Amino acid sequence: MSPFDAGTIGVDGMALPEKEIDITRNIKLIEWLKSELLTDLANLFRVLAKGVREEMYEAVSDILSNIILISYLLGKRLGISYNAIELKIQSKVKLGLVENHDVEKYYGDLSELSRHLGSFRRKEK
Repeated sequence: MSPFDAGTIGVDGMALPEKEIDITRNIKLIEWLKSELLTDLANLFRVLAKGVREEMYEAVSDILSNIILISYLLGKRLGISYNAIELKIQSKVKLGLVENHDVEKYYGDLSELSRHLGSFRRKEK
């Protein structure tokens, strides 16, 4: 069932005002996105439980991209702009760099991510 299938008839048989239909659609979409997020997270655990192998690359990258996409869409439905989410990500990366988080200290991942996010932003402009 699509999350966009909001009925136009209320429980009392009366037509719902357009605003109530939009609220209902938004709630259904939020619930659908939450369930998709949980499904993808479970899929990620399932794939990783099989052990890391070269052939898993495609499955893991597909699942992770779904999780990121769903997170953006869920944030949007909850009133958080895409830009606000990106600013929070950048802020968390900077904090991890300042605190020399283990992922940075041992692997340099936060520095690499910071450069990636910066170069991605420059390409958009």
